[in-house]
Amino acid sequence: MTAPTCFTLSTTDHIAHLVLNRPAELNTMHPTFWRELDELLTRIHHEGQARALVISSTGKHFSAGMALETFGGAIQMDDQSPEGRAAIYDLLTDMQATFTKIENLRIPVICAIQGGCIGGAVDMVTAACIRYASADAFFCIQEINIGMVADVGTLQRLPKLIPFGVVKELAYTGRRLPAGKALGYGLVNEVFDTAEATVAAALQCAKEIAAKPPVAIWGTKQAVTYARDHSVEDSLRQMGWLQGTVWSNAHVREAISAMKDKRAGQFTPLAELPSFKALG
Repeated sequence: MTAPTCFTLSTTDHIAHLVLNRPAELNTMHPTFWRELDELLTRIHHEGQARALVISSTGKHFSAGMALETFGGAIQMDDQSPEGRAAIYDLLTDMQATFTKIENLRIPVICAIQGGCIGGAVDMVTAACIRYASADAFFCIQEINIGMVADVGTLQRLPKLIPFGVVKELAYTGRRLPAGKALGYGLVNEVFDTAEATVAAALQCAKEIAAKPPVAIWGTKQAVTYARDHSVEDSLRQMGWLQGTVWSNAHVREAISAMKDKRAGQFTPLAELPSFKALG
């Protein structure tokens, strides 16, 4: 892929750090944003070298959401024919798939959020595993304020994270949810004084995750995501199959030995995934 223009990506000590880097434009989301994010997530997923991903941003706001000019340019929402309306469905399915890649990534994803997390940015961060916020952060389901329904994941994932009544209040009114209240509702794990402290905490959390056996972290993410959407009975059954897949006596011995010796454990990385489309 060509060098990204909306992001920077670095990997240090098995921690990938993806940074939204268009602060002058409030890190808004336009077609290039979606394409680059999709490509970068695919690369991280396939390479298997990173053991955790931190997503942070630059400037005053984490992201102001969808770039409104996009609707009058690159994205044409044709509501004048059944064919055009059917195409809206397919367009949204494609956009939803990009944020679902965050949820389905083989490694945990931690978002460090400062300032406004607005519209499409809420869709994005709700697909992550862990959210940290600075004291000035706020969340806003902006779509209702511009006459539309939030459509890229917020209304589907947010009810799994915070009380249903709160979701309805935010979705119907377009009010801002400040970081302190977001913490109380469970949307964010912790609130920090500054954006810098928020990113530092996210990287520290990623460091702790990266010290564990990658395949055990993979299995844990699989289990908790599955349990969110299934019954306890089904989830326990899935857990049996999953543990039979990822169990490693060697990893358990090494983890215990590393704890006793007060040293970093040595674990096998996740396997690189070749692109099926590129084979042959």
